[in-house]
Amino acid sequence: MAIRVLIVKVSALGDVIHALPVLDYLRQAVPGAEIDWVVEEGNRQILDGHPLLRKVHVVRTRAWRRHPFSAETRREVMALREAFREASYDIAFDIQGNFKSGLITWLSGARRRYGFDREGVRESLNLLFTTNQVPLRRQDNHVSCRSLRVASVPFGKDYGGMTIASDIYTSPEDDAAAEVLLATLSDGFAILFHNGTTWATKLWHEEGWSELGRRTLERFPDATILLSWGNEGERTAAEAIARGIGRNVRVLPKLTLKGFCALLKKVDLVVGGDTGPIHMAAVVGTPTVSFYRATDGRRNAPRGEQHVMIQSPLNCHACLRKECPRDAECRRSITVDLLLAGIVRLLSSSFPSTG
Repeated sequence: MAIRVLIVKVSALGDVIHALPVLDYLRQAVPGAEIDWVVEEGNRQILDGHPLLRKVHVVRTRAWRRHPFSAETRREVMALREAFREASYDIAFDIQGNFKSGLITWLSGARRRYGFDREGVRESLNLLFTTNQVPLRRQDNHVSCRSLRVASVPFGKDYGGMTIASDIYTSPEDDAAAEVLLATLSDGFAILFHNGTTWATKLWHEEGWSELGRRTLERFPDATILLSWGNEGERTAAEAIARGIGRNVRVLPKLTLKGFCALLKKVDLVVGGDTGPIHMAAVVGTPTVSFYRATDGRRNAPRGEQHVMIQSPLNCHACLRKECPRDAECRRSITVDLLLAGIVRLLSSSFPSTG
């Protein structure tokens, strides 16, 4: 009988994307394993349809915390526990490391429950729910490597040196819709800018985005800049940035997460901060230029020759603060020149005839 494995990584969007390489690791290390995943409702589209997953369990932990004693919460938790019981997992991997992920891992009923050790967890209460705490090694500095380390321990096959792939499944209909959208653009590069993110200390400034767009179009006059957004505030900012750029720019319509992924697969380059769309683009194989202020690019940024990472030079960078009195100074430390140089390098190296 095939080994049954449960992955617990419920949120946030970027963190779920960073954990996707675990699926290909398990495919190689444990051929035939049946793999399920627990994810927050808002992130399920990242996993839906993935060929390496048997089942996706969807949870609504935010709603459960707001109404912990409601009949609906009790019903959903009991249904999850029953689904876990029927699956009869051999191993569960908690690769999130906080209280809620630990509790879900414990509810899985798996006899072996692997997670981070005291140095690696986000919340110490998580340690109560795992049976095997995995210490991280020096080479596990990237967030994806942290997940791979935990998943690798019971199988005795180190992920180092392995070629590990990751992808986000999109349907033929999603892919066709993306092709239709791109068919309305010019013949030049399609460059996507994503200005939004959940932390103010991860944002850049609208004037910078507009100047970057203008200078990018001066360098690549046939290109089109696409501006994506995730909520009304981001759409308003994208519209202001578009006005500042002036020509060859389009604010995208509202897309489903799958539709957006399909588009990311087909554009030539994505530019943004430490946010979900950058990590989604990297997973589906699209080059990126990304910047990091409150977070550490060495830990979070896409890796490889087709990705450019720019870290704020301030000595307090990677502070993990969501509010900061030096926020405006930190934003200015990410310059148009640095981002433009990254754009030019990637587009010129990928398409030498444009250089």
